[in-house]
Amino acid sequence: MSCSITTLSFPRLIVPLIGMVVLALSACGDVATLPVSAGSGSQPTLPPPQHTLIPTVNIAPAKGWPAGATPQAAAGMRVIAFARDLDHPRWVYVLPNGDVLVAESNAPPKPDDGKGIKGWIMGLVMKRAGAGVPSANRITLLRDTNGDGVADYRSVLLEKLNSPFGMALVGKNLYVANTDAVLRFPYSAGDTRITTPGIKLVDLPAGTINHHWTKNIIASPDDSKLYVTVGSNSNVAERGMAAEAERAAIWEVDINSGAHRIFASGLRNPNGMAWEPDSGALWTVVNERDELGSDLVPDYMTSVRDGGFYGWPYSYYGQHIDERVKPQQPALVAKAIIPDYALGPHTACLGLASSQGNTLPTPFAKGMFIGQHGSWNRRPHSGYKVIFVPFKNGKPSGNSLDVLTGFLSEDGNAYGRPVGVALDQQGALLVADDVGNIIWRVSSLQ
Repeated sequence: MSCSITTLSFPRLIVPLIGMVVLALSACGDVATLPVSAGSGSQPTLPPPQHTLIPTVNIAPAKGWPAGATPQAAAGMRVIAFARDLDHPRWVYVLPNGDVLVAESNAPPKPDDGKGIKGWIMGLVMKRAGAGVPSANRITLLRDTNGDGVADYRSVLLEKLNSPFGMALVGKNLYVANTDAVLRFPYSAGDTRITTPGIKLVDLPAGTINHHWTKNIIASPDDSKLYVTVGSNSNVAERGMAAEAERAAIWEVDINSGAHRIFASGLRNPNGMAWEPDSGALWTVVNERDELGSDLVPDYMTSVRDGGFYGWPYSYYGQHIDERVKPQQPALVAKAIIPDYALGPHTACLGLASSQGNTLPTPFAKGMFIGQHGSWNRRPHSGYKVIFVPFKNGKPSGNSLDVLTGFLSEDGNAYGRPVGVALDQQGALLVADDVGNIIWRVSSLQ
């Protein structure tokens, strides 16, 4: 099949042609020559980049779960729905009293993004993958009052937000990361509704393009700082570096004054963050760049060094130059830090949670849980599951383990897509599924 996109020039035929265009694009691009495992671990294989006229587009259409179906949990565990019928649940946060907060959210309006043929194609990709619905812009509180592992009470804690994502409780203040600002709200234990307007702590990069819109936050162990993830505004700075000011970075924000600095940079799209209990280091998972082929570039998990530079956009995985980026910055590339652990190409790792305090079987005692949202730029698919990376002495040690699988059907449809992960008060694992509109709960059989 020819990889022609001439049909894209007829806007009035967009709706009936969506399926045809997606099928045509699915025949374009490359096919992986390596398994996902080759692009995983502490020493991933990095083959030569593949450049094609049209990038690989291999979408898992979002279908939702058939009646009675669930993901498959690893041996010794079971999975049930903690809550259903949510509206694109992206992130979960567990309060000290056991209440579970869910950010029901999607991308904000981006009027200057998605222009041109390539932008139109990406719009089709996102819609077919389940990301085209309007944002609910709220945080819902879920409570399990009888301890059976299923939420039997829910309330809208906050509404009329702006594409919220990360949440953090510090003292009597709940911090929420909207796409364009971190807000502070008063909170008392047991609150089920907050109507007091939020106070802005700090503005965040957003705007009318806002390519990576999700902003996550985590408090420092002494509660004096917030760390904020700010993804890039493009794939590889094709809009110029001026559009990337203070993006592709993790910010450190003073919790009292709102003053901020760049804590680490060159991180294309960091999302989940967690404190590693043995070393005390901050860790994050990062979505790497697209359109270099199905085998590149591995997403990764890494400890985050103060002042560290991790390559984007000029290089990946240390000093591997991305020749698409002009002009290059060789002096900066020479300082690029090699990430600690690769998580496979195009797996779209978003969620990250330390295993500290979990009550799952022994193999999951020490390490990190990771929610992999799943690929669109790889053939065959990658991700679409929750994995666990074991740690020893504060560092990854060994191969990853599957925790929750079965999000893809045999014919390549997406029943669900994992996003945020968190441990509940009983040490079970909660997983936000933004296609199934479910929060799954994974617990030990014993």
